[in-house]
Amino acid sequence: MITAKSTADKWFDTLNILVLSGFALLILYPLYFVVIASVSEPDHIYAGKVWIWPKGFTLEGYSRILSDPQIWTGYGNSIIYAAASALISVALTIGAAYPLSRKDFYGRNVFMLFFVFTMFFSGGLIPTYLLVKKLGMVDTIWSVILPSAVDAFGIIIARTFFQSTIPDELREAAFMDGCKNTRFLWSIVIPLSKPIIAVLVLFAVVRQWNGFFDALIYLENEKLYPLQLVLRNILVQSQPIGDMVSDIDSLLAKQRVSELIKYGVILIAAGPLLILYPFLQRYFVKGVLIGSVKG
Repeated sequence: MITAKSTADKWFDTLNILVLSGFALLILYPLYFVVIASVSEPDHIYAGKVWIWPKGFTLEGYSRILSDPQIWTGYGNSIIYAAASALISVALTIGAAYPLSRKDFYGRNVFMLFFVFTMFFSGGLIPTYLLVKKLGMVDTIWSVILPSAVDAFGIIIARTFFQSTIPDELREAAFMDGCKNTRFLWSIVIPLSKPIIAVLVLFAVVRQWNGFFDALIYLENEKLYPLQLVLRNILVQSQPIGDMVSDIDSLLAKQRVSELIKYGVILIAAGPLLILYPFLQRYFVKGVLIGSVKG
């Protein structure tokens, strides 16, 4: 039997809907504005006329972006960096988190203390750069991927997942049947860990895709630049690259086209993450609820 809601409950639900709708609008509108601004005439944007719908529809910015080879090079580099980072990060994180989740692993609390220590203290920028240079990774893809391949937070949530999801009885039963540690990890633990693997992949891809500082510090060859570093050069330095504006003589016209390029590149750079998230969302929700009350 369904009980009718009281007047107070209805007001409470209405207030929740209004507040959450307001937060959703604050989050979604900036992205929507970038979309409509990327296809609007810059003169209308400067005049403050672009609010809900695009004004003076144009695709000139996108045509110039997609015709520039440096954008595609940056796109390809970012995809390679993100894919390699996800693969290496997940492998190393699981390799560290699973042993730390085992009660029979001697000294696991000491090792965990070392990992947690790195969340609060680091060697700093200069020592890190000297280390990367000493290892011969400067101006290589590994200088972008390896220094940030593992973080303590990922190890902590992965260890918590293994502790709460993989029971000791399952491991004992497998060992009684002759299963060794490596076989148990590969055949039982990993297939049962899709939610946490999806979370780790999403964390690694987002971290690598949005990062540009490591590339800015370690890379000199423009052919190795990720898309975010290319985007930085356009947005921060206001320098459209390649042949985007080389055919324009007027300074005013260059500024107009540069404005279109800025908005277009932002949207193109965010596209892959917006496409990837829906596929990982159901696993991501399971992963972030690790440790919650289960019925």
